[in-house]
Formats: sequence, structure tokens, C-alpha cells
Amino acid sequence: MFAVCVLILVLNALFCVECNPSPVGDVVVERYSTPAACPREVKNGDHVRYHYNVTLLDGKTFDSSHQKGVPKVGLIGEGRLIAGIEKGIVGMCINERRKVTVPSHLAYGAAGAGDVVPPDATLVFDLHLLDLWNNADMVVTKTISTPKDCRRSIMRTDFARYHFNGTLLDGTLFDSSYAREQTHDSLVGEGWLIKGLDEGLLGMCVGEIRTVVIPPFKGYGEKGLGQEVPSQATLIYSILLVDIHNTKDNITVENQVVPESCTRKSVVGDYMRYHYNGTFLNGVTFDTSYQRNTTYNTYIGMGYVITGMDQGLLDVCVGETRRVIIPPHLAYGEQGAGKDIPGSAVLVFDVDIIDFHNPKDNITVEIISKPEICNETSDANDLIHYHYNCSLMDGTLLFASGNYENHQEALLGADKVIDGLDQGLRGMCVGEKRVVTVPPHLGHGEKGATGVPGSAVLVFELELIDLAKGVPPGYLFVWLGESPQELFDSLDMNKNKEVPEEEFGEFIKLQVAEGKGRMKPGMDPEEIIADMFKNQDRNHDGLITPDELKLKVEEDQEREAAQHTEL
Repeated sequence: MFAVCVLILVLNALFCVECNPSPVGDVVVERYSTPAACPREVKNGDHVRYHYNVTLLDGKTFDSSHQKGVPKVGLIGEGRLIAGIEKGIVGMCINERRKVTVPSHLAYGAAGAGDVVPPDATLVFDLHLLDLWNNADMVVTKTISTPKDCRRSIMRTDFARYHFNGTLLDGTLFDSSYAREQTHDSLVGEGWLIKGLDEGLLGMCVGEIRTVVIPPFKGYGEKGLGQEVPSQATLIYSILLVDIHNTKDNITVENQVVPESCTRKSVVGDYMRYHYNGTFLNGVTFDTSYQRNTTYNTYIGMGYVITGMDQGLLDVCVGETRRVIIPPHLAYGEQGAGKDIPGSAVLVFDVDIIDFHNPKDNITVEIISKPEICNETSDANDLIHYHYNCSLMDGTLLFASGNYENHQEALLGADKVIDGLDQGLRGMCVGEKRVVTVPPHLGHGEKGATGVPGSAVLVFELELIDLAKGVPPGYLFVWLGESPQELFDSLDMNKNKEVPEEEFGEFIKLQVAEGKGRMKPGMDPEEIIADMFKNQDRNHDGLITPDELKLKVEEDQEREAAQHTEL
């Protein structure tokens, strides 16, 4: 029972100390409003900023900082305030409110204070502590969160972009970059900022959040800042670092993945197709080619893109991926770009090189296999059949002859296929396999074609199946050796000085069968014979006579002679 009584007495004593008036060297203090947390209390040697109302015992107010609109600033323990206030304010916390009753001998004594405070008056002060600092205070930083990967932190002369909320010690908000929807951008350590921020930002990583507490003498001091920051105010900044760069920075290349096979690297003047994701240093995306489902296509090293990308796209391989980090002076500078890219922003591009070429490029041919015996190769005017796979440089298959019932057919030199493929199919042996790379200006150009992107480099895997040698343009039949000296006599098999179409056709077929002549491939032989006969039957009577028969080469010579005479 005795122990219970003792416990009750102790609890009552504690309750009285916290809530009831208590003497402090003849000063009576009533703490009627205390904050939940009190990291620091007023002690001698501290500076304080506080609001007050002063009344006499009869409740008559004779002075008030609230009425003046300006809080009181004082130094505790140096005799600059009345003794009762210096005693009564010691131990206060920020945002604490207390009533301090000061007897006359610790106030204005027997003399009073003019007409305002009568002699021997007891004064009652209602105090609200707003701020507290000491000349020995330092800038205090507290990291709230920091990214796992921090390869660089702010140093002096760096340029930082950050968001912040700025409050006074009592929690009053005086400024916020979030409210302006715009980061604060500044050099660090060069006097662009108040001293406390110059110190408090040092060592921060992009994405880090920290709180910086700045004493008045490293903030806005006695002058304050307009109506927002009062004189001698301690400042609290909650800061989120968005990005950082230095004017001496160049581009940085990271996460580079180079394919094992790289026969050529990009140079100035190449035309490149690439995909990219564009983000800021904090990972926020501002643009991406993947969302548009189309590559970005441009000449590189020639000023068609921002300087940093011009540099970052040089010396790359087809199929390479890399991250290019570009400081703002090599990107969009202080002005930014529209609503998407703010001024002084560091840009991060993750690029995937799809292909590139140079306008001076020709096709490239890689022979995969070739038969040991090859008596003849493909050339202009030949009719060929071939297999093919057509892909992009990244391996994406576009077309394949295997998807069709028959082999692919082409008459070389007749504009039946794109120029690069026509070139790549020449000089092949039957059974040969090769890979032909075709730049877009010898393919489908900037516009592309159905299923083919614009400016795409194409890769053809080719196999020649068979080959029918052709004839020169304008010819339907050519001799493989010398033509008969007496051609009409050879045609006139029954020697009646007349050659009908049937007799003419039998002769031509015989020459082809014996390997002495060749008809134009890809056409019906009967149609060719009919056309040839029609050309020789000049009077259209169904018969060729000796005076009508002429070789095409003779006709060409006569035509050239006639044109020369006219000139």
C-alpha cells in the first residue's frame, strides 16, 4: 500500500511540473502548449526569435509583438533582455507556448518603465518560440533516402537541378519549386546560392532526398527575404536532386554491348537507323522511338541531331547497344526543348543500332559456298532461278522464296528486281550460295516498300538454282559462233529460193539444239520464231526471199550509217 501511495505522489509531481505553473528563480512558468517532438531546447548563449504579449496582473496589455507584426529577436544569457524573460525562456522548444510571470525585481523594479509599466509591477508574458540558433551552429544535413547506385555526387562548380520545399523552423512554408512546377537550377559552391545551400547540396546523388537545416547567418541573415523569410530565420530545405552536370563534362558512354561480328563501325556521313529510349538522370522518360514503333533515321556527325548524339553514334557497330549520357551544353542547353525537356537537363539515351550505311556504299558480297566446276556465271540478260531469304541487319526476316511454290525468277538487267539485288545475282555459278548486303539507295530507298522500312539496309541470302544465258537487248536470237556464210542457202532447205515460216522455224530450232545459237530466255520459242520471221518477211507475203534476209547486226549498221548521213 505504501508503494502505491509513493507512485501516486511521483506521478502527481511529474504532472504538476509539466502542466502547472512552476517557479524558476522567482519566475513562474506555465507550459500550456508543447510540441510532440523537441530535438533542442533554449539554453544560455542561444539566439531566439519569438512572439509575445505582455500584460499586467489586471490583464491589461501594454506591449505585443503580434500587434507590431514583427517577432522579437534576442540573445539569451547576455543580459540583453529583462532577467525574468531570460530565465523564463530557457528550456523552451520550437513552437512551444508558455506563460511566464515575472516579479518586478526581475522586470522593471521600483522604477517601472515610463507611463507604460508602473513601479513594482509584476508582468505576465505569453510567449511563442518561433526560432532558435547558436553562433556555433553548423549546417545540418540528414539523408532521407538515397539511390543504391550513386556513381557521382555534387562537388563545387557542378550545376544542379533540384526540387525543394523550404520552411521555417515553425513549419511555415516560404518557398517551393513544386508549386512552380519547375526545378531550381544553379551552380553549387560559386555564390549563386545562400551559403547554407552551397554547403548542404555537396555530396548529394541524383535521386537522393535530404533535409538541410540552415542557421540564419548562413541563410538570409538579418535582412531576411521579402515577406517570405523574416529576419534571422533558420531555414529547413527538403531537397530532391534531379540531375547534375559540370560545364567541363563530355558525353559518357555506358552499358555498351558490342556484337561479336563487327565488320565496320560508323563514321561521319553515315546514315543510321536506331531505336532509343530518352530519359532524364532520375529515370523519367521524355521520349522513345519504341512507342512510335519506328526507328529514328538520320545522318550522323553532320549536325542533324544534337551534338552529344552526333558524338555518341560514331564508332558503333550494327547491333550494338549503348547508353549515352549527354550534358546540357551538348544537348538542348539552358533553353531546353518545348514542354518535354527543361532547361539545363542532362539527357540519357539508351540506343540500339539497327543499321547504317553511307550514300557512297555499294553492295557487299560474301560467298558462302561455290561448286568446284563452274563453266559459266550469271550476267546481264540472263534468265535465272534462285532461292533467297531477305532480312534486315538485325536479323528480322522480311521475305523468303520458300514461302512461294516456285523458285524466284529474274531476267538480269531488265529492272525486274532492285538494283542491288540485280548486281548481287551476277557472276554466280549454278549451286553457288552467297550473302549480299544492299544499301537503301540500291534497294527501296528512303520510302521503303510494303513490308520494308524506309532507309533499310537489306541482307539477301542467295542460292542460284539454274541459269539460262541471255541475249543482248533488242535481240531475240544470237549465234554462239560465226553465222553461216550463205545464211539464206542454209535456211532454204528445199532450195526453192523461198523460206516459209515453218521452214524458218525448223532451222532456228536446229541451231539451238546443236548449240550453234541461242534464243532469248523467258519467252515462248514459237513466239520468238514468229517475231523473227515477221521481221524478215518485209513484204508480208508469208515468205522470205534472198533480198529480204538480213542479219540484225547488218540492219543496225545500216541504221547507224543513215543517222550519220543525216547529221
